[in-house]
Amino acid sequence: MGKYIIKRILIAVPVLVGITIIDYAIMCMAGSPLEMLQGPRVSEAAVEAKKIALGLDKPVYVQYFVWLGQLLKGNMGYSIKSYQPVAEMISSHLGPTLLLMGVSLLVSLLAAVPAGIYSAIHQYSKGDYAVVTFSFLGSSIPGFFLSLLLIYVFTVKLGWLPSSGMVTLGTKGGPGDVAKHMVMPVTVLAASMAGSNIRYIRSAVLEILQQDYLRTARAKGIGHFKVIGKHALRNALVPIVTVIGMEIPMLFGGAVIIEQVFSWPGLGLMTMSAITSRDYPVIMGVCLLSAVVVLLANLVTDILYALVDPTIQLD
Repeated sequence: MGKYIIKRILIAVPVLVGITIIDYAIMCMAGSPLEMLQGPRVSEAAVEAKKIALGLDKPVYVQYFVWLGQLLKGNMGYSIKSYQPVAEMISSHLGPTLLLMGVSLLVSLLAAVPAGIYSAIHQYSKGDYAVVTFSFLGSSIPGFFLSLLLIYVFTVKLGWLPSSGMVTLGTKGGPGDVAKHMVMPVTVLAASMAGSNIRYIRSAVLEILQQDYLRTARAKGIGHFKVIGKHALRNALVPIVTVIGMEIPMLFGGAVIIEQVFSWPGLGLMTMSAITSRDYPVIMGVCLLSAVVVLLANLVTDILYALVDPTIQLD
């Protein structure tokens, strides 16, 4: 296992470098951040001086290697807009994003696993059709539309839940206040993931239920819940782990839109602000973090394979 992890990390290094090259090239093609400064109150000489100070007068490949060299020294650069260190900006916004993602993933699994198992066991029943319908609705409704719908119902009409921020302005917050602000964004993210997970879990459990060894387990008089929980679910976990591993990067990206809608003070809100102002160092810092999250998610998924199914050998 240790050799496999080291091998995967070594392979991930050139992949990560390639991702940063593509990201940097695409970002530069989008335009210069100095275009945001141009106007009647800013002279061309001031813009040119700013261009030289930021190193934007050099070729793109030189700019990339300068950025990469600073990154290897532990310096992710400084924001063009706020002049803050990018590393500090990311670290200050990372906590709220991880909290939102973690709770959303947990809620989606708590809803999807029992629903998927129930749907598989009661195939073609009214409950099965209801669960499948919910799964299609959850995965089909756009997140921003569901967000606006929830805000209209629970904030505008009923006034039960706050629609923005992480804590109530003018208060010290607290776990209860944070939980109240998390209800709607967590519901939106969890509904989308649960909708997809229910169908995968249902299909995996249905396939396992048709295997001969489960019929043998039932013939031996093993209880129904033990057959489902110990034998069926354990063997259905491999495809489920695959889906969860793929959804972690998707959750990281989906949080960008949801955080923008609900003004959640996480990486998503910071990323949208950086994109609109063409803040290159911040954009590259977030892209780098996203790439690391994807690579780590794939590595953790492979490790979980071996834990879930002992017959799988990682070489």
